[in-house]
Amino acid sequence: MILTGNEILKNIQEKKIIIDPFNENQLNPNSYNFTLGNKLMVYNNYVLDAKKDNDVREITIPESGITLASGTVYLGSTREVIGSDYFVPIIRGRSSIGRLGLFINITADLIDLGSISQLTLQLNAVQPVTIYPGMQIGQVTFWTPCGKIKKYEGRYSGSKGPVPSKMYLDFPQDEKSN
Repeated sequence: MILTGNEILKNIQEKKIIIDPFNENQLNPNSYNFTLGNKLMVYNNYVLDAKKDNDVREITIPESGITLASGTVYLGSTREVIGSDYFVPIIRGRSSIGRLGLFINITADLIDLGSISQLTLQLNAVQPVTIYPGMQIGQVTFWTPCGKIKKYEGRYSGSKGPVPSKMYLDFPQDEKSN
């Protein structure tokens, strides 16, 4: 069951949902518009290796904006810390962003219970598009879980800013690429 905007607000007030900073003007009938932080990470190599800790560089998005190129994965993050120990957050791009050809979460739209952090966004532009820090880039919805709750305690817990893939940790040390 998805929470309505009124239920999101009630649960923020009861501290069962965390959105910080929170702006009531960004509350929708059944979602909340989150904003883009001011940092991006870009992988240094075009070819990425799932068994490697791939090198990245950080870019600060100027107030005047930055134009994203197609064919590149940019890692951004929400300005807000978002999460809940009681409800399952799901993120997606705003339809206005999709109409510009920008994907904000290539595959990772499910936020685990207990994961409360600045959410990493996987930005991919179909064609060049200019983005700005603080722009309302996506929406988060909150869903009621069924069954016993087990909180997330994984490798991305408590993230601040964009975080690159840590998939390489899934491989035994002797299997990792050099």
